[in-house]
Amino acid sequence: MSIRFLTEEQQQSYGRYVGDPTPVQLARYFHLDDTARQLVNKRRGDHNRLGFAIQLCTVRFLGTFLTNPIDVPQVVIADLAAQLDITNKNCLPRYLERPTTHWEHAQAIKLHYAYRDFSEQPFHWRLVRWLYERAWVSDESPSILFDLTTARLVENKILLPGVSVLVRLISSVRERVAKRLWLLLSKLPNAEQTNQLEALLFVNEKMRPTLLEQLRRSPTRTSSSALVNALNRLVTIRSLGIRQLPVAKIPPTQLKALSRTALTVRAQAIARMPSSRRLATLVAFAYVMEAIATDDALDVLELLVKDLLSCSAREGKKERLRTLKDLDAAALQLSQVGRVLLDPNCDDEKVREKVWRLLTKDQLTKAVTQVEELARPPDHNYYQELLGRWRQARCFLPTLLLTIEFLANKAGQPILAAWRFLQSIEGQTKPDMKAAPLQVVSKSWGRWVVLSDGRIDRRAYTFCVLEQLVEGLRRRDLFVSPSERWSNPQAKLLQGRAWESARSHVCRALNLNPTPVEELNVLRQQLDEAYSRTANNLPNNAAVRIEVTKGRETLTISNLDKLEEPDSYLLLKQQVESLLPHVDLPEVLLEIQVKTGFMDEFIHINESFARVRDLSTSICAVLIASACNIGLTPLVRPDLPALTRSRLTWVEQNYIRPETLVRANARLVDTQAQIPLAQNWGGGEVASADGLRFVVPVRTLNAGPNSKYFGQGRGITYYNFTSDQFTGFHGLVVPGTLRDSLVVLVGLLEQQTSLQPKELMTDTSGYSDVVFGLFWLLGYQFSPRLADVGEARFWRLDTNADYGVLDKLARQWVKTHLIEQNWDDLLRVAGSLKLGTVSAQEIMRALQLGKKPSTLAKAIGELGRVAKTLYLLNYVDDEAYRRRILTQLNRGEGRHSLSRAIFYGRRGEVRQRYREGQEEQLSALGLVVNVLVLWNTYYMNTALNHLRLQGTLVKAEDIARLSPLAYSHINMLGRYHFNLPSELLDGGMRPLRDLNDFPETWGETPCM
Repeated sequence: MSIRFLTEEQQQSYGRYVGDPTPVQLARYFHLDDTARQLVNKRRGDHNRLGFAIQLCTVRFLGTFLTNPIDVPQVVIADLAAQLDITNKNCLPRYLERPTTHWEHAQAIKLHYAYRDFSEQPFHWRLVRWLYERAWVSDESPSILFDLTTARLVENKILLPGVSVLVRLISSVRERVAKRLWLLLSKLPNAEQTNQLEALLFVNEKMRPTLLEQLRRSPTRTSSSALVNALNRLVTIRSLGIRQLPVAKIPPTQLKALSRTALTVRAQAIARMPSSRRLATLVAFAYVMEAIATDDALDVLELLVKDLLSCSAREGKKERLRTLKDLDAAALQLSQVGRVLLDPNCDDEKVREKVWRLLTKDQLTKAVTQVEELARPPDHNYYQELLGRWRQARCFLPTLLLTIEFLANKAGQPILAAWRFLQSIEGQTKPDMKAAPLQVVSKSWGRWVVLSDGRIDRRAYTFCVLEQLVEGLRRRDLFVSPSERWSNPQAKLLQGRAWESARSHVCRALNLNPTPVEELNVLRQQLDEAYSRTANNLPNNAAVRIEVTKGRETLTISNLDKLEEPDSYLLLKQQVESLLPHVDLPEVLLEIQVKTGFMDEFIHINESFARVRDLSTSICAVLIASACNIGLTPLVRPDLPALTRSRLTWVEQNYIRPETLVRANARLVDTQAQIPLAQNWGGGEVASADGLRFVVPVRTLNAGPNSKYFGQGRGITYYNFTSDQFTGFHGLVVPGTLRDSLVVLVGLLEQQTSLQPKELMTDTSGYSDVVFGLFWLLGYQFSPRLADVGEARFWRLDTNADYGVLDKLARQWVKTHLIEQNWDDLLRVAGSLKLGTVSAQEIMRALQLGKKPSTLAKAIGELGRVAKTLYLLNYVDDEAYRRRILTQLNRGEGRHSLSRAIFYGRRGEVRQRYREGQEEQLSALGLVVNVLVLWNTYYMNTALNHLRLQGTLVKAEDIARLSPLAYSHINMLGRYHFNLPSELLDGGMRPLRDLNDFPETWGETPCM
């Protein structure tokens, strides 16, 4: 394991003062209580008293004694001198005249306050055991373990050792953990399984790629054959039998971390590993890969069933348009017969005679037959066309029935029963369909499944079950195991003893009462106050009026007028922008690397120290290749070692990963938060979320259609979260244009920066009652921009309250009994989300998808209606609040404009085939956007200071309107060279390319 994982900044700050302590730190670590004063006052002379106090507070704060005990910030000296009533602080240098005094004072402090040396037993052994257990159960980076260990040493009054001692200890412990993991995993498979795993790395004459590379390759097409291939891939992985091995004692995080090596590193590199590590890596790969392969197969199934339904609908509509002329002609003929019947002057005896004069019997029979054949009932769903695709369904159905075993909750039991019936009749030419469970058959399918003579049509029944199966999977009424994306979210919630022990902690962390009565009383009071305040202010609120529409009162809010930009702001903006230097994009990244060291977060995937000269230059080039969407070719320089193709490819494969991108981005966000200018824009407690759309022209499962954004093609949405300091602190890729409400919570719960946003602003698409309810439970404020408040419903808790002019608007009553009856489950969901046992996207999908919400979803929705009404009343009453929401959303839109400018290559289209590759590329884009935002903020802050020094009046309200999203001064298009090599000036020819030197193709390398 590497012992060089700390940055130079971390090494320099270890055991030393880095800047002045904050007022909170001064109060906590540097306050002298009565005991400390007694110890201090035993020393003779002000210099000894002050020096002793400094050493005492230093060891409290840093966990160690300094070589130069008075090398501390002046604020510390001033604070302690004031506490000791020492007016002459210049006496402190005398403390250095007698070096033995420092040592004697340090020993006295150690003795009195029970500080221990790092090597003292049994404390050292306990520390090593704690560190080992921490490294075993988690996948934390060595730098995080270093910080945690330092904090633990300080907390337990163990003096910090030298930085190299602690680094070597962490490295040795992590090495022991890795070797133990390799040893345990390598012993699990038997001889036959070992041979099968080793065979994954071999290349034979029939298969050019290794079997490992084939298994890593996810499906990219939506077809019957693609689904069969995906299922066969799952069968191959299952045949290894790794899931049957006893791996329960090994933490899942370790298995996932080890499997990442096999999912990304070339098979040849794995083959060169020591035997125990190689076999352990393959075991972890096979274990994790079974869940991945299951998810991929179900992804194909979902899209395939969706395509079958949509294609049948399109064919039905085309056929209907084609026969519309014949239908019209027959209908017109029948209309003539109808007019005869309706004619009051025509006797009943003469009706037939008059009809036959208009139409012959054959013509009338033909018209009736034609109408019956071509006309469609009002509830027609084009199922007849779907039945014509029976042969396509039979291509994959036998394999699907045999391979996937579904599980179900109570709501999904009818679908599961129908699916098991299909499994029981598979292979039978003429099965007995009388025993088919019909609970799954919907009303629209009824006339197709159950024929007029009572028989059950096998084809219609099968398609009905397939449609309901996919719908049940989306609602998570059906699920599979093992799986990540299609598993049962309910099983991941805190349960049993785990929930009983965590309940009180969750209630304290979320500031919620364990019983619902008190919370409802508080909400009732808040709601009454909000209604009263809004009603009282309504006569003076010119932007809001009550209108009567269709006999119902509704609210109408006028659009916000554009704020005029004062001349002082326009002048300041022009001055600041004119001071920003012109710079090339690579220089921006390298300069921010010098200032923040964010590229140091990119470590080699094997976790061994693999650093080369000018690594930051190579990482910079790879980031630009991804963020600008231009690939590596434009950045290759054969004459520069850091920019050769082999170096860039090596860096791209081994250093650029989702986890390293997240850590690097967190460092940028944390740095931005410390700049005074950014603090003028906001404190990081407010954020917005919005989606950035990209067309994906290659075949992929992770894309969806939307003609508004993607035309005739398919695309993805990069849903990203922007802080009020203009930084993007999280992002995720969703196929197509998935509802924002399904992912809106993810950024707040899963982001890894120091920001703690409490309020999230979105467009209307992110809104739902369930979202409001979950936000309230988790202690967040949800603030969507509402396109039409008049369509929103206002709810009440007090049925007898009179809200004046708003009383008729509050027409709906919240069902408090649902909240009360399910309160413990509401707390359990919130606690599980907060503690990370279940992902926000899984819970949101389970709660919001489906036409029949569960009781839990209804209870959360009822709670959300209260929170939504409180928000609506504030939104209606406060124009400044509405404008603040608009301002924050505009910041997110501004980041999108900057992202588009950076992502200029290949027409701004994402050409990665796999979801992981798309997330990696767009995360790199978000990282580069944050680099530009941070660079602009640095220089804008410097420009403002420059203007102040020149005597320019800078108003705080003008500073708040500045934006670091300008990019006209940054060159992103690269530089072109116009110097020919000398051999070409003499009429020579360039050397031909090597046949093996192919340029990279985005999206062709399979990645999981």
